[in-house]
Amino acid sequence: MSEITIQNFQKPNDIEAESFRIIDSEVPEPRPYSGHKWEIVRRMIHTTADFEMLDLVRFHDGAIESGTAALKRGAIIVTDTEMAKRGMPVRRLDPLGCTARCLINDPRVVERAQREGMTRAKAAVDIAVNEVKPEIFVVGNAPTALIRLVEHVDNGDISPALVVGMPVGFVNAAESKALLMSRDIPYISIEGRKGGSALAACVINAMAVMVL
Repeated sequence: MSEITIQNFQKPNDIEAESFRIIDSEVPEPRPYSGHKWEIVRRMIHTTADFEMLDLVRFHDGAIESGTAALKRGAIIVTDTEMAKRGMPVRRLDPLGCTARCLINDPRVVERAQREGMTRAKAAVDIAVNEVKPEIFVVGNAPTALIRLVEHVDNGDISPALVVGMPVGFVNAAESKALLMSRDIPYISIEGRKGGSALAACVINAMAVMVL
């Protein structure tokens, strides 16, 4: 049996730095992404340990500039899940004056979803657009949320500074992301079925680090 070597890192920052060093070493230059795009994709690989992100991530041309500007303004960020909200720690958002909200458990969302026979994720987007009017949407779980958001954009109800659209799954996940990427909306997304709340949240974390 081969010997197992355990690296002895005591501080979380040291572990993160070593993880990034390993990713950099396993994706030597020239890389498919550079600059701020690489910082985001690298953190997505760090979050998932999935090097397929190199082939799947897609950026709207204005996404990073628009998204970082919104963060500097102290943007309100709306997520489709509590997990995504918790994946953006206050230590990164507070210094920027940003707040993250999730409406999925709001009683009005629950009541509307039951009354109109829709998903809570879809109802939450309606309330977010009509009442909260966030600059940034982070969707990591629900295709219905992303599809509804695109409908609101198409209707002129809202013009977000950034949409991080990464629903995961087998039913309409890939299709909802393709719909987003067919529009002239500042987006960061991935092709196909992969995604998730942690993955979507880490994009905001990477962008927050850029502007802190």
